Amino acid sequence: MKAFLLAAGHGTRLRPFTASVPKCLLPVRGMPILEIWLALCRQCGVSEVLVNTHAHAPAVVEFVRNWKDGVRVSVVEERELFGSAGTLRANRSWVAGEESFWIFYADVLTNARLASMLEFHRPQTAATLGIYTVPDPERCGIVSLDDADTVVEFVEKPASPKSNLAFAGIMIGTPQLLDAVPDQPGADIAAHVLPRLTGRMQAYRIPEFVLDIGTPENYQLAQKTWPGLPHSNRRHAPCP
Repeated sequence: MKAFLLAAGHGTRLRPFTASVPKCLLPVRGMPILEIWLALCRQCGVSEVLVNTHAHAPAVVEFVRNWKDGVRVSVVEERELFGSAGTLRANRSWVAGEESFWIFYADVLTNARLASMLEFHRPQTAATLGIYTVPDPERCGIVSLDDADTVVEFVEKPASPKSNLAFAGIMIGTPQLLDAVPDQPGADIAAHVLPRLTGRMQAYRIPEFVLDIGTPENYQLAQKTWPGLPHSNRRHAPCP
């Protein structure tokens, strides 16, 4: 199984930490986030990972060149940012013939049991979203579910949230999801794709540690709360 690891953002919210280091190489307790993700991919049987880059791309290329631990990694530099969904569209041929594939946001720190999420995924659905409970839903991509855990609504950063179940930046995609990506500059998964797929997505509740480290506050929180791999802790933190 293949995985997209979306890592091309400027890391603006994480400055000054990202002034000279790409956010995916920021260390959490001494281990770069990219290394944590690749270790997680190896644990759940991912064979190939595509990492997109933009800011400080040579540093990512150098890290991958020295990576020798069981997962084949390709780096695609975006001279101009495509947007998270635009990256999927631009690299659709990379997953040609795949019935499903992972999509990970590189600024999410987790030790989720991905094998359990994959077991939950239903092949006929367009996507399975990893979700978790947050105390600040107005700052996250929020889902509403029916009794069968089908996503009936997805709203990015709602002013009046209908639930506190947030998209965790971890999902299983399919060709149906790729078909829903609009042909427009800067296409974004949360803003432009997931709302189109309501009724055709399932939600998997992640019980393990999930933390979006996209702000200095949450990045520093990660140093104190990250339980590491393998999975041994079950706690959540708010969206940045």
